Amino acid sequence: MMKSIQRFGSAMIVPVLLFPFFGIIVGIATLLKNETIMGSLANPDSLWYQIWTLIENGGWTVFNQMELVFVIGLPISLAKKAQGRATLAALTAYLMFNYYINSILSMWGSNFGVNFDAETGGVSGLTEIAGIKTLDTNIIGAIIISGIVVWLHNRYYDKKLPDSLGTFQGGPFVVMISFFVMIPLALVTSYFWPIVQDGIASLQGFMKSSGYIGVWVFHFLERILIPTGLHHFIYTPFEYGPAVVQEGMKAYWISHLNEYSQSTASLKEIFPGGGFLLQGNGKMFGSIGIALAMYHTAKPEKRKKVGALLLAATLTAVVAGITEPLEFTFLFIAPYLFAIHAVLVATMTTIMHAFGLVGNMGGGLIEIAATNWIPLFGNHWGVYLAQFIIGIIFIGIYYFLFKYLIIRFDIPLPGREEADKETKLYTKQDYKNAKSHQLSSPAYASEYDQKAAVYLEGLGGAKNIVDVTNCATRLRVTVADPSKVETDTYFKELGGAHGLVKNKDSIQVIVGLSVPQVRDSFESFLEQEKKA
Repeated sequence: MMKSIQRFGSAMIVPVLLFPFFGIIVGIATLLKNETIMGSLANPDSLWYQIWTLIENGGWTVFNQMELVFVIGLPISLAKKAQGRATLAALTAYLMFNYYINSILSMWGSNFGVNFDAETGGVSGLTEIAGIKTLDTNIIGAIIISGIVVWLHNRYYDKKLPDSLGTFQGGPFVVMISFFVMIPLALVTSYFWPIVQDGIASLQGFMKSSGYIGVWVFHFLERILIPTGLHHFIYTPFEYGPAVVQEGMKAYWISHLNEYSQSTASLKEIFPGGGFLLQGNGKMFGSIGIALAMYHTAKPEKRKKVGALLLAATLTAVVAGITEPLEFTFLFIAPYLFAIHAVLVATMTTIMHAFGLVGNMGGGLIEIAATNWIPLFGNHWGVYLAQFIIGIIFIGIYYFLFKYLIIRFDIPLPGREEADKETKLYTKQDYKNAKSHQLSSPAYASEYDQKAAVYLEGLGGAKNIVDVTNCATRLRVTVADPSKVETDTYFKELGGAHGLVKNKDSIQVIVGLSVPQVRDSFESFLEQEKKA
């Protein structure tokens, strides 16, 4: 079970690694377009503003197309062979799935309680995927469909068909099966997903009328539902819709910002529903505590690499308010950590609200500073001082609680895998024999090929390999006979690896950030030996 969890967690890293760079780009562009900070330079009609708008639009690429990124990214690691063809099959199946939903709801939307004529976005429950109007199942739908297709691919890709049907073997056969599998899936989704969406929407009235309890529930659901995409139904009616004020709380706050900056009255009294736009505090303070806990629970020799990944992800969360790079690192490996995170976010935010905090704080540091702290600090500094004190206290709570749980339950987060304990050393003759074998082999086209060849031999050869995948820094292999795997020293001295981790038939070669290229070479050698 743990091996399957680790494998899935490794697969999730493939698309998640794209997020930090794009998040930083969005954050920088947002900062440099803010008129409060940049002055007249950030006038919407200026060339400066237009250039940074262009750059920002590029930065939103992976976030606006997150479903497709996950559909394409997961098969790269989860498919046991022919990853490219598995990726094509997953993408094709996901598009079919959404085309089926589009057809079902276009013809019978009223029977499923869906107004398919409504505009996409907002609280309609509809979205557009690759130009297809469909239900908004967010990444949960993408992950489920991609996972199903990868399973079909691993099971049926090598299925031998009669010679007369040979043209349909392999990838086309997987797509053919997916064609029929997606029909009942689309029907089930069309029936059940709107029910789930309606149930969440009905909570609006309760949250609005329940004081601090409603604020807590709002922020808990907004966070816990992120993996499903249903969090849109929580915050959208408040932030942009009529749940509290007709034009939405965000627009209402900004339009009254000058008035609030001059007022000495309590913001909590004059801004309606002010506790429902504070989710950015979890992004700023919570992310720091989580990252510190993950860093200090990593093995000392791995902290440098883990720290580099965490720094980028944390900056993305704090500055831009985009938390996926950090949260997705532990979300699918240890879901209960994410549930605890949601509880802490809701609790911290409700306490802040009790101390008078309100405002437009749904995003990251840049948005919060520009539309809250900078214009309002003069007359409302006491509220913001309380915000920081509470936030710093919760950084500590996050840090110590997450650190304890990660160690107590030995959660396999990046950098926590056990190092190989084997102490056997190679003799000088062993080294010469292996080196001689390398020199007698044909010249390798690249350093990656050379490493892959060494690793393949050290893992017992092609016949000993059951499947192979990788995470951010490790080549993860399942072997048939663990006794055929060489020691840590072999992989370090002859292959330049940073170490080896053995757990029965699950082997991890710690390669470094070049692991995707090494894996490509490794699989190429596997194919060559199978054909030989």
